[in-house]
Amino acid sequence: MERRDVVSGGLLGLTALMGSSGEAAAQQTEERREIARAIDRLRERLERRLTPPFGELSAIRQQQRMFLKANHRFPDVIEIGAGVWDALYDWSVRYQQPLNVARREDGRYTMTFMFTTLVLRPEQADDYVSLPYDAR
Repeated sequence: MERRDVVSGGLLGLTALMGSSGEAAAQQTEERREIARAIDRLRERLERRLTPPFGELSAIRQQQRMFLKANHRFPDVIEIGAGVWDALYDWSVRYQQPLNVARREDGRYTMTFMFTTLVLRPEQADDYVSLPYDAR
């Protein structure tokens, strides 16, 4: 093949020079697209399995906003169930937020979240979020 044929042939001449036909190049491109789609599907599946739902946080924030509107400050205490506790703990770890976990004199576990002390109430339902109240 001469140089003139490659230059005048454009991309078709270049693929001919490299030894692959237009059909083979199109097939390789389609195979690469299929591989990319498979990788995207795998990534989406992993994200769905590894990403815990954080809907419980919205329940806590909703209670905080309600108290904030009524009292112009955040509540001192909100009691939560074990499922909400776990979700909040997972959220803190995932987003690398500092954890402030302690144990009160009465033996209950507490965690601070946005100026509010959350008290673990394992005897309640997992999705339990109490009305906010003052510590006094």
